[in-house]
Amino acid sequence: MPVLDTPPAPDRALPPEAPRSPYLEGLLLLRDGLAAQAAEHLARMVALQPAHAGARVNLVRALLASGQPAAALVEADAALGVAPDHAELYFARGTALNALGQPDAARAALERAVAFGPSHAPSWLNLGNACADLNDFVLAEQYIRTALQCDRTLAEAYASLGHVLTALGRLEEAVAACDAAIALRPNFAQAHWNLAVAALLAGDFTRGFGEYEWRKRHDRFRRDFIDLPGPVWQDGDPAGRTILVHAEQGLGDTIQFARYLPLIAARGHAVLACAPPLIPLLATLPDVTVVPKQSPLPRYDAWIDQMSLPRVFRTRPETIPAATGYLRADPVRVAAWRDRLPRGSNWRITVGLAWAGNPAHSNDQRRSLPYAALQPVLAMPGVRCINLQVGEAAKQAALPDLSPLLTDYAETAALIANLDLLVTVDTSVAHVAGALGVPCWVMLPFAPDWRWMLGRNDSPWYAAVRLFRQERAGDWDAVVGRIAAALPQVAGASVHRPLR
Repeated sequence: MPVLDTPPAPDRALPPEAPRSPYLEGLLLLRDGLAAQAAEHLARMVALQPAHAGARVNLVRALLASGQPAAALVEADAALGVAPDHAELYFARGTALNALGQPDAARAALERAVAFGPSHAPSWLNLGNACADLNDFVLAEQYIRTALQCDRTLAEAYASLGHVLTALGRLEEAVAACDAAIALRPNFAQAHWNLAVAALLAGDFTRGFGEYEWRKRHDRFRRDFIDLPGPVWQDGDPAGRTILVHAEQGLGDTIQFARYLPLIAARGHAVLACAPPLIPLLATLPDVTVVPKQSPLPRYDAWIDQMSLPRVFRTRPETIPAATGYLRADPVRVAAWRDRLPRGSNWRITVGLAWAGNPAHSNDQRRSLPYAALQPVLAMPGVRCINLQVGEAAKQAALPDLSPLLTDYAETAALIANLDLLVTVDTSVAHVAGALGVPCWVMLPFAPDWRWMLGRNDSPWYAAVRLFRQERAGDWDAVVGRIAAALPQVAGASVHRPLR
């Protein structure tokens, strides 16, 4: 969500101080948008005159505007000792805490901000954002609408409202809110991104993937993009041409959108540049060359960012290619994993489990669950549970930790090919199973990622995937309970999977 983290700039009517003090220099720099330099001058002024309230307040402004939330928090706390009833300092404190991932503390600070400054729209907006981070979307909507009552021109508030309404499943209203933000600020990347998410969740792939191009200007994703030499492939027949596809964002994204590479290869030559752990698995794509994205790239005629492919191929939910599967596990590795897995005569089905995603993911707190929450599945008679979790979370389990053996995604695929079913949160192994055509049940948070859409228990991206959604934010127990209730049907019908 767009957090409004730049407090109002100082008035142009500056104090007529001469010679120009660090305070005056700081105000001039802050007014001209040079926040980092302004902070240096204002910090010198605070050191000279610790009781100078104006210097302290403007130092906090400069630190926030220059993207230094930790320093802004320290200075806001110090400034509150000089000006304890200053609404903007509570706003700054809450905004900094929001940026530092402390929504509970941010909410408390912003509640003080609106108490002291009830007409300050940015305080209401960021209070709503803090509530959204705490999964209280109903209250978040209320506060963001209050922000808009205070200031109807606040584009950030419309964009945040679009995000919250999307999380509440009110997609038409979400699109309208994002459109309002864009009407106010046509190049507002975050509003376009929020619009893309709402449209894609609603199944409007034409508008959704068109707006999705704005991810390249979004603060959260810009680091994933580089401008490669040569022309960008926008569309057109690739016959006789080499098209370089450059992977972006997460490993699961690379797997999901690898399905488009054979479409290019059918007419021309497709090269995928991606993360090395994916190469042995994605090299099974027919007539596709897969290379490390960090290494020198081979010659190509045009290039494209991978997640722009659905737009180029004009994908709609009913035209998604290769939904039944497009990757293949190495038979030699599959056989090796079969020999490694524990043996027994009482198991009727083999179920893989993954309960946590990458903790660095922006939405991981919502999409991951504790291992203990899986107890109803772990206790099922006749079910052999296999630990597919990697990272620190793998150590939570009483199951053997296999992660040292999962050296790349070809190994992961070979292990999954030995399963009757994978039960997982929304992380990369779900895409591996779906791309292999192995049955996979995905546990989704109340506000899911756009690719899983809303109001359905299947996925047009993967025929083998079944979706189990939270009906209430944070309620994993009900999700796991539904999975445990459905497992006996699988066990009764299961004959162990053939080699893939």
